[in-house]
Amino acid sequence: MRRRDCIIGMVAVLAGALTSGMAAQQRASDTLPAQYTDAEFWNLVTDFSERGGSFPYENFVSNERDYQVVLPDVKRAIQPGGVYLGVAPEQNFTYIAAIQPKVAFIFDIRRQNLIELLMYKALFEMAPDRIEFASRLFSRKVPIVVGPTPSANELMNTLNAAKPDAQLYAETLQAIRSRLVNQHHFALSADDLQKIEYIFKVFYQGGPRMDYAYASASPNSSVPSFHNLMVATDGRGKNWAFLANDENYRFVRTMQQKNLIIPIVGDFAGPKAIKAVAQYLKDHNASVSVFYISNVEDYLQSTWSSWLANLAALPVDNSGLFIRFAPQNTFLRPIKTVPARWPGRTW
Repeated sequence: MRRRDCIIGMVAVLAGALTSGMAAQQRASDTLPAQYTDAEFWNLVTDFSERGGSFPYENFVSNERDYQVVLPDVKRAIQPGGVYLGVAPEQNFTYIAAIQPKVAFIFDIRRQNLIELLMYKALFEMAPDRIEFASRLFSRKVPIVVGPTPSANELMNTLNAAKPDAQLYAETLQAIRSRLVNQHHFALSADDLQKIEYIFKVFYQGGPRMDYAYASASPNSSVPSFHNLMVATDGRGKNWAFLANDENYRFVRTMQQKNLIIPIVGDFAGPKAIKAVAQYLKDHNASVSVFYISNVEDYLQSTWSSWLANLAALPVDNSGLFIRFAPQNTFLRPIKTVPARWPGRTW
């Protein structure tokens, strides 16, 4: 989500220490459902979403190379079964696989991100394993020689060596549309369906080496590719990526099958989306355990008070965490509890 001229570093900080208006509470048994019907899922998507806005860059793939770095610390602090909030595209699947929430809401100011996440949802449901998922995502047939349980690097290298397959692309695109419209009965507009084709074609043409700058008006060679992101580690030797192993993939797929990863069109400082989710969680005695906000705050300087008001509405338990992009020279320094520099980090 960040601007492409930045070097990314991620820092996890106690949510309660960042905004004094955000009331902390102890976790109690929530009444969130274990899964949603298609109608319930679509009602949450549409009822909680705001009017879409714009963003100056395409954002098909994450550009945050080091976003896994915080996960060992986050895992020690967070119990599974909470509520995950996030922003942007596929990096959320890696966080969800690691944190294992009960439900996830993913916000983005662009409706195109919601459409991309619905495309991913259909692909997760269609593909029983990560090999077929990756094959369909990039419209490249994976040879049998890759083996049943390849490493992320083996899988990505195999896909990179394969040629784009026009027939697989056409068949998968039709299957995505059919699943979303005919099976789930989601009320997608003609423009939404065109956006699915547009996004899916980018993955078809770009392949696993595509990155945040691919198909963007402002290319930049310093950002990681999808391949890089799937083979990255937390700096301690562990790869947490959602395609790193079968267990991670299965967890995210199961949540998708149960309609528990809910994309929302919403501005972090907007009038509706975050507050609507906050009220829904309060109504179900649920609280946020992790809110991945990337560097969205860089774009909220003129609406900072509205962002804080939205945060204050969220129910957060005592161990709740932000995962945020925090540059050393951040304008967040006026908040006294946010240090200008974390030890050992430039960002």
